[in-house]
Amino acid sequence: MNTALVWACLGIMGKGMLGIFLVILAVWGLVALLNRVTGKR
Repeated sequence: MNTALVWACLGIMGKGMLGIFLVILAVWGLVALLNRVTGKR
C-alpha cells in the first residue's frame, strides 16, 4: 500500500468533509435568522 497516496486521499477527504460541515452551518444559521425575523410576535 502506498502510504503517500493514502495521506493525499485523506487530505482531500478532510477538505470535502470540512466543506460539507461549513455548508450545514451556513444553512443552520440562515434558518435561525429567518426564524428570528419572521417569528411570532
